[in-house]
Amino acid sequence: MARNPVAQTAYGPMVLAAIEHHEPPGQRLVDDDLAVPFLPAGMRWLVAALRPAPLRRWLIAAMDRSGPGLWVNLACRKRFIADRVDEAIGEHVARIQAVVILGAGLDTLAYRLARRTPIPVFEVDQPINIARKSATVRRVLGGPPLSVRLVALDFERDDVLTTLVEHGYRTAFRTFFVAEGVTQYLTESAVRRTLEGLRPAASGSRLVFTYVRRDFIDGTNLYGSPTLYRRVVNKLWHFGLQPDEVADFLAEYGWRLIEQAGPEQFLQRYVEPTGRHLGASDLEWSVYAEKL
Repeated sequence: MARNPVAQTAYGPMVLAAIEHHEPPGQRLVDDDLAVPFLPAGMRWLVAALRPAPLRRWLIAAMDRSGPGLWVNLACRKRFIADRVDEAIGEHVARIQAVVILGAGLDTLAYRLARRTPIPVFEVDQPINIARKSATVRRVLGGPPLSVRLVALDFERDDVLTTLVEHGYRTAFRTFFVAEGVTQYLTESAVRRTLEGLRPAASGSRLVFTYVRRDFIDGTNLYGSPTLYRRVVNKLWHFGLQPDEVADFLAEYGWRLIEQAGPEQFLQRYVEPTGRHLGASDLEWSVYAEKL
């Protein structure tokens, strides 16, 4: 399978989730028992080697030197998304009828959901990641659950809803859309095209996505992460937003902002209850919205 720089980034968040699983249950920032088996053999070996707590502390400290607080952001954004999905699926009014995970990578949310609900879940990503995901699911689970469908597309060229409909999606579904760690890898035109493509989504649908701050993308504020900036901006990352413009940006496409979560919310909601002494970054934020 040909190497693809953007596709390779699918591994990082899952390695982090797998390492977090070594923490005692009450101290995990994210709890994902499928993260380890979904990784390739070499990465599973790496995760196993980090079972001793001192080695995990060393790794987190090393990551913080490159991007202060990003360990917390990457872990807590997964927790934030899982919490919002759980809430929406459990609602009795405007119950969610489908989940669409945009840029699914190796994420395991669809398969954890399949354990407890039959609602359809559509995993959407570029073809190389869908092929990798399909092979991984066959290896770990013997094949995808009946409720999960894998959808290959190019976010820069393809219409999301049209492609989903070809795989059994119905626009009448009240849908929970997830885009974790996706928007920064797209051009602004692709982000806007994706949101425009979701305009027909049923009223009461939900959307959760993450974004990198635009002042990092344009180099105005490096948030203590110059190494990260040199490695990713203009090479992998292209799009950013500022927190005070998110509500208006979403409103252009028929969405109402419900909540934004940044470092303060992540620390109070997820880190402090664990008793772990970790910082969070202001570089990346998570957004939760509802379709009007």
